[in-house]
Amino acid sequence: MRSTHSMVISMRLPAESGKRLKRMANRHGWTPSDASARLVEEGLRRSEFGFIDFRDSAAGRQACLQGSTLAVWEVMLLVRSYKNDVSAVAEHLKWPEGKVQAAVNYAVAFPEEINAAMAENETTDFDTLKRMLPQASEFVPKKAAKNRNAQASSR
Repeated sequence: MRSTHSMVISMRLPAESGKRLKRMANRHGWTPSDASARLVEEGLRRSEFGFIDFRDSAAGRQACLQGSTLAVWEVMLLVRSYKNDVSAVAEHLKWPEGKVQAAVNYAVAFPEEINAAMAENETTDFDTLKRMLPQASEFVPKKAAKNRNAQASSR
């Protein structure tokens, strides 16, 4: 969420909100000014795009779809794999089409953000993921595991 131009806007917060803002900023390594600007931007985006929310994740703060664990970029991977067929993705996820369309709308409005997340995903291998999420385990479908075991025993 970078902008080339900025403006100074002064605001007053209740003391408790200011403390919470500082704690959030410290947790993320931001200044309180950066944290407040980010929160304002996220609030504006929430009001402009249905079903969009923002969450912290192992990959950083991301735009996500409300009521799901999926980030917008993850939904867009599905949209691309279904050749931009929003209704097919909605059926796949068992979501209303409007929720998938919300991800598409957000991705169209903020292509750099979504494309960067998708590109980072493409370069992340399991070892990198395991460092970020130590609890991760590799999923090997039973069929693939049987084939792998059969190939190993025939050697």
